[in-house]
Amino acid sequence: MSNKITIVQAVQQALQNEMTLDPTVVVYGEDVGVEGGVFRATEGLQKEFGVERAFDTPLAESAIVGTAVGMAINGMKPVVEMQFMGFIYPAVNQIISHVARYRNRTRGQRHLPMVIRAPYGGGIRALEHHSESTEALFAHIPGLKVVIPSTPYDAKGLLIAAIRDPDPVLFLEPKRIYRAFRQDVPEEAYTLPIGKAKILQEGDQVTVVTWGAMVPEVQKAVAALQDISVELIDLRTISPMDRETIIASVEKTGRILIVHEAAKSFGAGAEIMAVVNEKAFLSLEAPPMRLTGFDTTFPLPRGEEHYFLSPARIENKIRELAAY
Repeated sequence: MSNKITIVQAVQQALQNEMTLDPTVVVYGEDVGVEGGVFRATEGLQKEFGVERAFDTPLAESAIVGTAVGMAINGMKPVVEMQFMGFIYPAVNQIISHVARYRNRTRGQRHLPMVIRAPYGGGIRALEHHSESTEALFAHIPGLKVVIPSTPYDAKGLLIAAIRDPDPVLFLEPKRIYRAFRQDVPEEAYTLPIGKAKILQEGDQVTVVTWGAMVPEVQKAVAALQDISVELIDLRTISPMDRETIIASVEKTGRILIVHEAAKSFGAGAEIMAVVNEKAFLSLEAPPMRLTGFDTTFPLPRGEEHYFLSPARIENKIRELAAY
């Protein structure tokens, strides 16, 4: 059976499925238990599974991630929540020094099956530290997978895959589209492969690569481009990146535009451009292009709309690239 649900409901359903199937899965973080999370992604889990498997923590992100390391080493599968991505930085020491390195440190003898969830990106008119898009920072860390779904179906399948993965996964949830639309999602557990992009639309003139909350914005832009054939790719996993799908697409279209909400400099878009230049340079008919956020701190609510990429800006950039 399936139901039409939102991304936040898909996250909750994935957690519920895995906690039912696997007693070693525990969920915790700030306001995760009693309140069910700021966005209600963990609503009802404490009531169903008890305070020992779904519980609240102090406001101490380093301790949240550090205790998860100990749990994972000792046979548990912790799924911890950073209330917002902007609150994750106190835990960076644990993530870089221990979470991402543990498998290498033990020369492959030990794995660290844990998931760090974080609502990320702008779009809810929030205060400072509540609208971060720093996925590239974490994708640069060897040993850490970085996953970003854009639909309810993908959110559930990728989160279950992340929980079952023997190695650590940073699972970023685009809160701007948490409740933006519904999609048919099976009630039973299923997985989607981590590290595999999804071709949302096939085309032969321009490749557009994007992820997270930018996916529906790009889809609106592409829908208006009746005269240009666009191949649209939802990357879904920033690390490991599906280079093969990107390269194959560029070899067909000869052009690529990368669209992301995060700041431009040193972002994931730059890495994708480098991959294309290294592996598909002779297929290019135009320089690879980026359309991104600005190299500034994400603005406070009154400036938010000036920061975001509108479908009109995306459409114009695709037209510019197609005409090059």
